[in-house]
Amino acid sequence: MNVHGKDIKLFAGNSNRVLAEQIAERVGVPLGIATVGKFSDGETAVGIGEVVRGSDVFVIQSTCSPVNDNLMELLIMIDALMRASAGRITAVIPYFGYARQDRKARSRDPISAKLVANLVTIAGADRVLTMDLHASQLQGFFDIPVDHLLGSPILARHFKSVFGEDRSDLVVVSPDVGSVARSRKFAESLEVPLAIIDKRRQKANVSEVMNIIGEIKGKKVLLCDDMIDTGGTIVNAANALVERGATEVYACCTHGVLSGPALERIENSCIKELVTLDTVPFRKNDITKKITQISVADMFARAIENIYNDRSISTLFI
Repeated sequence: MNVHGKDIKLFAGNSNRVLAEQIAERVGVPLGIATVGKFSDGETAVGIGEVVRGSDVFVIQSTCSPVNDNLMELLIMIDALMRASAGRITAVIPYFGYARQDRKARSRDPISAKLVANLVTIAGADRVLTMDLHASQLQGFFDIPVDHLLGSPILARHFKSVFGEDRSDLVVVSPDVGSVARSRKFAESLEVPLAIIDKRRQKANVSEVMNIIGEIKGKKVLLCDDMIDTGGTIVNAANALVERGATEVYACCTHGVLSGPALERIENSCIKELVTLDTVPFRKNDITKKITQISVADMFARAIENIYNDRSISTLFI
């Protein structure tokens, strides 16, 4: 496996330790020795406890809540590894925070996603491995190679097992126009029709359903999105679908951010099941019967092995 003439090492911050351990187990190497904590004044403290000179190093860290703490852990770990003469450093970011701040929506708005991409590069990362960026063009914000994994194959396998071979009464629904391309590919993988919700957003995290394009009456519907944050959009969409004749509503997303009132909204909604991937970890009090979390460890482990061996990542989606 030593095609680079050096070893492979995996390190992790505190954002999603369980996922990092699962990835390391599947790759077949232990997580590297590192202490990641805080000084008494709140500054992030990082100590790398083993030699990394010339190694192919992968730093596993989602930049989820607390976003700024986890981002600083990632940046400082990369800097520490770079200064310890690591051969190549890959930032493995299952969930990339700040991705929604990708353009100027109003005058004098920042483009924070570009700033974060610059910080990762300047810290010393040689490449990035991530999953389902909010907008795929965010890959161009980085001045280093980006390997962009898709969560839809994992979700599609799950729902094929849930609904079986006969999916004639199932329709995939895009919760908004911006998710149409993603939802269309998902519908094609399940071999079912697509419907689209046309809505008008009045202000942040509040949306109003205006119209549904497609036939959903008497059908089971599956809402598909890249992330669910406060849950307002997905719950409003589910209610609108039931009002217009859908018999059952399921929902899925790659990143279950689930901030603020999301859990309460989903628990009290007509959604029968919400399926997310574990790019963002569950807190103990987040566990609910309506939410199922599926691991992305296998896909990330295979991607890391392919990167280390200079093989294509696209083979993971065949």
